Parts: sequence; structure tokens; C-alpha cells
Amino acid sequence: MSWDPVYQLIKTIPRGQVTTYGLLAKALKIRGGARTVGHAMAATPSGEGIPWHRVVAAGGRLIIREPIASKQRKLLESEGVPMRNGRVEISSCLWTPPSARAKPRKKASPRTRTASER
Repeated sequence: MSWDPVYQLIKTIPRGQVTTYGLLAKALKIRGGARTVGHAMAATPSGEGIPWHRVVAAGGRLIIREPIASKQRKLLESEGVPMRNGRVEISSCLWTPPSARAKPRKKASPRTRTASER
């Protein structure tokens, strides 16, 4: 499987904002969900301008092990991402990929009455 769609979507995350592994998986309809996106993140090639640090776990947790977690924290802070107790304050900087945003529900069509109801 090519991780290119994951990396292309990550490149669209605006500076100063973050998204989650789960939202990326939902947007790209990836089987295996957030865990599979995590595998893609672990394989992120360096030097290609992929802002890997803008992807966090649910609730703003940084789940990458040290020393990379410290680097992620510093990069996020340098972009102005608010942190508290080692977590991203996700409520103020969450970016939702366009294809993962809730779509407006269609109104249900009127139910057709059966012959006995007429």
C-alpha cells in the first residue's frame, strides 16, 4: 500500500493546527483506522516537507516516544499550538480534513402510505 494519500493530506494541515490519526483515517477511508495511519506516520520519509508533527492522538496526546516526542512538542509550540500538561489543547486548534467533516443530513422523504392506511 502506498502512503502517498496520507502524506498529501498531511501537507494540507495549516500551520498552527493539528489533526488526529483517526480523522485522517476517516477522511481517507483507510481500513484499520487510526492504527494504520500510525504505521504510515512511522514510515514518513524525511526531507519531503511532510509536517508529521501536526498529527496527534485523540484528545491531543503526543504518543510518539522520546526523543522524537520532545521534537514534536517544540515544533508545535513554535507554531503557536497551545499545550497544557504535555497535551495539545485540541479544542482550539483542531483541523478536520474536508472529507471527514460531517455532511448535512438529507431530510427523509415522506413515507409512502400503504393501501390499508389510505
